[in-house]
Amino acid sequence: MALSERKPAVPAERLVAEMVPPPRFSGVSFGSYLPDPTQPSQQQAVGVLEEFAAGLNAAEAPKRGWFRKAKPPQGPAGVYLDGGYGVGKTHLLASLWHAAPGPKAFGTFVELTNLVGALGFQQAVRTLSGHKLLCIDEFELDDPGDTVLVSTLLSRLVEAGVKLAATSNTLPEKLGEGRFAAADFMREIQGLSANFRTVRIDGQDYRHRGLPAAPAPYTDEQVTERAGRAPGASLDDFAALLDHLSAVHPSRYGALLDDVHAVFLRGVRPVEDQSTALRLVVLADRMYDRELPITASGIPFDQVFSEEMLKGGYRKKYLRAVSRLVALARDSAK
Repeated sequence: MALSERKPAVPAERLVAEMVPPPRFSGVSFGSYLPDPTQPSQQQAVGVLEEFAAGLNAAEAPKRGWFRKAKPPQGPAGVYLDGGYGVGKTHLLASLWHAAPGPKAFGTFVELTNLVGALGFQQAVRTLSGHKLLCIDEFELDDPGDTVLVSTLLSRLVEAGVKLAATSNTLPEKLGEGRFAAADFMREIQGLSANFRTVRIDGQDYRHRGLPAAPAPYTDEQVTERAGRAPGASLDDFAALLDHLSAVHPSRYGALLDDVHAVFLRGVRPVEDQSTALRLVVLADRMYDRELPITASGIPFDQVFSEEMLKGGYRKKYLRAVSRLVALARDSAK
C-alpha cells in the first residue's frame, strides 16, 4: 500500500474515542519507567506523579454514611512535567493516565485543538467536563491563537473539577540548555498558573544513550524488495509522500497509518521548507506512537533538517522528530 494514495476521513466520534495513550505507551506504568541513575530528578518525578494518582484514587474511595458528601481531590489542579526531549515525559504522563480512575482522556496539544475544532468549543467543554483527568502531551507555545483557545478550555475544565497533567514543547529562545521554561507555559495558561505543580525532569535522550548514530540508508532496490516481503508494509517515494501530506489534515495522520505495520521510504532527502518540515514532524510522531519500523534509502534521518532549521523557531520539534525517526530506522535493522 502507498500512504500517498490514502485519503482517510476521521469523524469527531473517533477523535474522542481515541483520546487514550498511543500504542507505544498502552502498557506502561511507573514501575516500567527506567530512571537514569545519574539524574535524581527522574525518580523524584515518579514519586510526585504516584502521589498525584493516589489523590485521584482516594477521591474515588467510597464514603461512610448515607449523607456524607464526597470531598473533591486535594492538592494542585495540575502537574506540569518540565524537561528536555527523550527523558521519558510521555511515558510518565501515560503511566499517570493508566493509574488514574476514569473517565479520563489523553492526547497531544494538537489532538486537543483538533477535538475542539471538530466538536466546537462548548461541546468540547461539555464532553471533557465529566472527566476526572485530562493529560496533554507536548503542550505547544508556538501558536498564540491555539494556546489561548486551549488555555480558556482548561480554565473551564478546572472549574468543573477536572485534574490536569501536561508536558511541554517550547520555542528555543525559551529553552535553557535543553530544558523547558515552565514560567512561560504558566503565563500562557493565564489564571491557572497557581494550580500547577511543576516537576523538573533532567537527563539525556534515552533513545540514544550509548547508541551509534543513524543507521546507513539502504538502496532503492533493497527498500522495494524488503517492502515486498513485509506484511502490512507501506511503500512510498519520500517526495511524493511529503506532497501528499499537504492535502491531509494533520489530525488524520494517525488514520493514514491504519493497518500499517512497517514503513518503507525511497529517496529520503533534505526537507526544503518549514511547512513541509512541520508536517513531517507530526507524521514522525504518529509513526513513533505506533512503533512502526522505517526502512529507507537516500540520506540518513539525522540529515533531513538543515542546520538553519535546527537553529530556528521550531528547533525543539525537529530534534524530537530526528530522535524518533532515527530510533524507528534502528528498529528496522533488528
